[in-house]
Amino acid sequence: MKTKKKNPKKKPTKKLLSKRRFKRSKKNTLTIEHFQSKIYTILNQKPERMLAIEDLIDMLNVTTEKNKVKVIDALEKLADSDQILVDQEGNVQVLLNIVEGIVDFVNPRFAFIVSDETEEDTWVDADNLQFALHGDRVKARLYPNSKGKRTEGEVMEVLERKTNEFVGKIEIKEKYAFVIADNRRMHMDIFVPLKNTNGANNGDKVIVEVLEWHNEKNSPVAKVKEVLGAPGVNETEMHAIMAEFGLARHFPAEVLKDAEKIRGRITKVEIKKRRDIRETLTFTIDPENAKDFDDALSIKKLDNGNWEIGIHIADVTHYVKPDSKVDKEGAERATSVYLVDRVVPMLPERLSNELCSLRPHEDKLTFSAMFELDENAHVIKEWFGRTVIHSDRRFSYEEAQEVMDSGNGDHVDELRTLNALAKKLTAQRFEKGAMSFETVEVKFKLDENGTPIGLYTKERKDAHKLIEEFMLLANRKVAEFVFKLPVKGTKAESNTMVYRTHDDPNVEKLKNFSGFAKKLGHEVKLNGKAMTRSLNKLMTDIEDTPQQNVLQGLAIRTMAKAIYTTEATGHFGLAFDHYTHFTSPIRRYPDMMVHRLLQHYLDHGKSVDKKVYEKLCKHSTDMEKRAAEAERASIKYKQVEYMQLLNDSDKAYDGVVTGVTDWGIYVEIEETKCEGMIRMSDLVDDFYQLDEENYRVVGKRTKNVIMFGDTIKVRIKATDLEKRTMDLLKVYDDES
Repeated sequence: MKTKKKNPKKKPTKKLLSKRRFKRSKKNTLTIEHFQSKIYTILNQKPERMLAIEDLIDMLNVTTEKNKVKVIDALEKLADSDQILVDQEGNVQVLLNIVEGIVDFVNPRFAFIVSDETEEDTWVDADNLQFALHGDRVKARLYPNSKGKRTEGEVMEVLERKTNEFVGKIEIKEKYAFVIADNRRMHMDIFVPLKNTNGANNGDKVIVEVLEWHNEKNSPVAKVKEVLGAPGVNETEMHAIMAEFGLARHFPAEVLKDAEKIRGRITKVEIKKRRDIRETLTFTIDPENAKDFDDALSIKKLDNGNWEIGIHIADVTHYVKPDSKVDKEGAERATSVYLVDRVVPMLPERLSNELCSLRPHEDKLTFSAMFELDENAHVIKEWFGRTVIHSDRRFSYEEAQEVMDSGNGDHVDELRTLNALAKKLTAQRFEKGAMSFETVEVKFKLDENGTPIGLYTKERKDAHKLIEEFMLLANRKVAEFVFKLPVKGTKAESNTMVYRTHDDPNVEKLKNFSGFAKKLGHEVKLNGKAMTRSLNKLMTDIEDTPQQNVLQGLAIRTMAKAIYTTEATGHFGLAFDHYTHFTSPIRRYPDMMVHRLLQHYLDHGKSVDKKVYEKLCKHSTDMEKRAAEAERASIKYKQVEYMQLLNDSDKAYDGVVTGVTDWGIYVEIEETKCEGMIRMSDLVDDFYQLDEENYRVVGKRTKNVIMFGDTIKVRIKATDLEKRTMDLLKVYDDES
């Protein structure tokens, strides 16, 4: 197969035709369609081959000039319909498969194209990307490949850019400037004419907008849209992280103005429309520093000995009307963003911290899921609808835990009853095959400037689990209720609903993880409930060990990602057939959609347009992913900053190997949960080679092994705040 050019043309051009000195004759016996069929048949015989047009004409036994012109016409039609490829030199090849997908730019050398049209991702050499970037939607052709080989291809066209804006540090020269993007998946410098620097100083963090995408010779041309400030300053860096992931930092003035116009007074007329729960004991349990309280629990002992438990959620959609400016902004943001030092809310504070926050000793409008539970936490009755509540007490998680542990304090009996019921609900979930991943969460102590002065790991206790369990109950039961309702106005099997789904694990990934866990002395079975039970046992066995974060992280990576969708495919991790998000409408737009849909069906409405909600679901999933990436970036920044401030390059830290690659070994420091890398070139005792199949590197001379999950001592070599990276050195026995 001949070498493919970087810029193959989709069809022969008139210039190409003019090079063919074909004279037209009057004789005409064969049609263009005939030649189309013959050409496609010839090219399909050896799809990996590229043929010169002259050779193709010979193979067709075409001799008249008029038929030669028809061959060219046939080639043009085949190229126009994406059935063949014609390169700049006039060579042709069949196009077996054209797909659309999203670029996943792994490194400067290659990328993958993720498409629903292919079973596996398509590998693309960087030279064949046509300058597509991470997240761009592209049209690509797949190369014919032999059985067993990975799918490869090349980008034909960039259909849609993920973004035209990038964050980075500007370098200003005498005659020009350029920006080096913070995002590691942006592998090109961005050219900025001096007239477009917008007052930025050399070294500033800036946001640039690309005006012209580059060709083979030039970088993208951009203008500075906003100057964020000097790098290394907390405010600059947090704003830079938000901008890097395309997340809004400020509300437009018209949105804030719209929010201020919303009336907050609860009228008697409105109360009459609702179920009144104000006389039932109700309280909230939230983090100590929470400002928005979007869920509350009520509890009442019934005459029959059962318990009436209410899960009350802020009725955001009472205040935020469809297609209002606030609603459109919420839909676009789709989620609140939680960085290390701040919350960037989905809704303006007028709503999130005032009208919709279930503050104590205030009447509040809520959307509720009410359940009658027996002593074994079995649901006897359920009710869903709009309510009005009055929170009697605001607990922090720590306060609620102290009351339950000590047996003293406000509402101790009710808290302990809720906790006992929650534990039984948990046991029911695990019996059905739910999974348990108690990941370690790193938190920072910050000074008034946002500088990390300490860090700690957040411990999840019964108070956290109690709230989580009742939220899971409400989410599950709302989803089941809507799914089982009779359908009106359509032949669909169920009413359109927004679900939170989680697919079964990828079989190959699970096999690989099982094999690796076995090397560390753990058995992970691969089928049904036995799999989830063995995974849960593994998580219990490794709790509070150096391997906990490593194995949990690797196990989570074997799982599919949870998404929002209108398809009721179930939630594997929770072992629920139907599941949704109903309980956090202040911070998640899908929950607002669920509230509106639930009320619509309670009002006996017909099933709504699925396509509209599926589009919103996909956007919400994408924004959730961006928010999570931004959160991780802010944590990584603070971890590196914290290690930099410790300024202790002589100290030996205990660490655990979290990853092995052909360029280095990743190690998490146990004391601080900060991750860094030992470069292969810094392993001075031997030349190490990657044994990818066994998650390890092996010394060529000594045969020493450094394996994923091993404990290892390290020192800090260097920290780089701009790149959020930390270089480590291995401490050898004679140095300890």
